Amino acid sequence: MTKHIIWDWNGTLFHDLDAVVGATNEIFKPYELPEVTLDGFRAVYTRPVWLAYERMLGRPLNDGEWQLLDDGFHEHYFRLCDVCELATGAEVVLRSWTGSQSLCSMAPHHHLVPKVDSFGITRHFTRIDGLVGALGGEKATHMTAHIEAIGVDPGEILVIGDSVDDGLAAKHVGARAVLYTGGMTTRAELEETGLPVVDRLVDALDYA
Repeated sequence: MTKHIIWDWNGTLFHDLDAVVGATNEIFKPYELPEVTLDGFRAVYTRPVWLAYERMLGRPLNDGEWQLLDDGFHEHYFRLCDVCELATGAEVVLRSWTGSQSLCSMAPHHHLVPKVDSFGITRHFTRIDGLVGALGGEKATHMTAHIEAIGVDPGEILVIGDSVDDGLAAKHVGARAVLYTGGMTTRAELEETGLPVVDRLVDALDYA
């Protein structure tokens, strides 16, 4: 039985695809690559994100190149995401769940907290954790720390996210997961995890 839901933010509760694609195109302008579309970026997207960048470039990143690209991405992303909204049905789902819920994101913590608050939904979460310090990497370690902080048995937790990495993080800590197609990862890749996949956030609650 599910007592607690851990939500992902970007691409799950927060519909920021246009900002992600726009910021990605901005940082690759100096490389003179063709602009990518949403479908084009989904085709190469993976986590850690630097692997997606290597796919775009067709080569490994040079020393220090990831940090420059990541810094540039967030500079443009923070500007572009100002006009992005919550995903369809997000507020309804947050209100309708009667158990506890929290938010575990790979977004920078200092940006995540005020962004969540700007939508008036902070009250729904017992805890909000973004990344502090170095960004990127995989979510499993971050998820482990989040679960230790909330003090909930992983067997009573459902993770709802939009990426394969969310599913892997859930498996790592012993929680169940449902993956949502509203993010950067294709449905085919999500289904390859063997986890339930939904096209609407409200349908994710069927697995709780």
